Amino acid sequence: MTRRPPWYSNPGAALERRQRLIKIPGANVADQGIPDVFLDGYARILADASATGRRLTRDELESRRVVGERAAEAGHGLRALVGAHLDATRRHWPAAAVSPDSVLAAAAQAVDAFAEGYERAQRLAVRQEEAARREFIDDLLYGRSDLGQLAERAERFGLRLSFEHAVAVAQGTVAYDEGDDAPREVERALNGRFADRSILVTTKDGRLVCIAPGDQDEVLAFFAKQAYAATDGGQVAIGRAQPGPGGVVQSYEEALNALDLAGRLELDAPVLRAADLLVYPVLTRDRQAMADLVHSVLGPMREARGGAQPLLDTLTAYFDAGCVAAEAARRLSLSVRALTYRLERIRHLTGADPSDPVHRYTLQTAVIGARLLDWPAADF
Repeated sequence: MTRRPPWYSNPGAALERRQRLIKIPGANVADQGIPDVFLDGYARILADASATGRRLTRDELESRRVVGERAAEAGHGLRALVGAHLDATRRHWPAAAVSPDSVLAAAAQAVDAFAEGYERAQRLAVRQEEAARREFIDDLLYGRSDLGQLAERAERFGLRLSFEHAVAVAQGTVAYDEGDDAPREVERALNGRFADRSILVTTKDGRLVCIAPGDQDEVLAFFAKQAYAATDGGQVAIGRAQPGPGGVVQSYEEALNALDLAGRLELDAPVLRAADLLVYPVLTRDRQAMADLVHSVLGPMREARGGAQPLLDTLTAYFDAGCVAAEAARRLSLSVRALTYRLERIRHLTGADPSDPVHRYTLQTAVIGARLLDWPAADF
């Protein structure tokens, strides 16, 4: 014969034991600050379901989900709410229950539905917060909102736009979203080291973006280091510190322009500072004048065999190598003799000698203009 536990034949003892198992010392509703409204209907559902041992109806489950949503919106913690339900189960244990198991089964279904509603409200709140954050970032980086309102919204995200801010932008070989590993790793590293600073890390158009106070260059330098590693050798550009709400837009655009210049000029430095590249916007400010310079100085190279591109590459390598012929030849995989021949050919076609300091500045400026204007591929 199967041996029964000592409390099996005594329903009162069984009930008392069950209650001891679910009782949480000090877990009454008042102690946890949980209003009774979030337990409305729970005792009735518990009594009705446990009286027959049935499962909760669809309407009963939905009613608990709705209450769970309201509790989440009110800001109560889920742990305290579950404790309140367990305490209510103990206090309102149905006397007419089929068995203790039927009470616990009904309680489990009710609490599970309550938690589902709570989590549903939390997910909605997170989505709304993410949407508000994305809208703020778009307005901040595009300057589309009223600056006064933008400054007020910025405080919610830890920025004080009345001060100077600088922006760093990192791009890799792939596009990044905020939920990707790379931006999350960078943000964790920054928060771990500069938790007390007013920093915002986000993504925009597939790039990583960091906004930091303008007087804290160490933050952006650290961001550049972390972003370089997270993007597997991507490139980072840092704009100059600019004042006021509109300063973020200016610094952001400077960083983007620096990345664009790097692509056009084939600058491979891992970190670019807009302050070091100011000469290039000056050179391209009058596009027509630059186009005229390129056409008049370098245009005759189109007559060379193979076109102007090989000779333009030669000048680019020569100037990038500090006008050292041997180094330029190595970069082009040419012999020094072949390089010297090309330089002589350039002098003959253009009338400008690359080795002459007087001619060198004009040629180098024209070469920079050609790279910025994508000449000779682009016809102008």
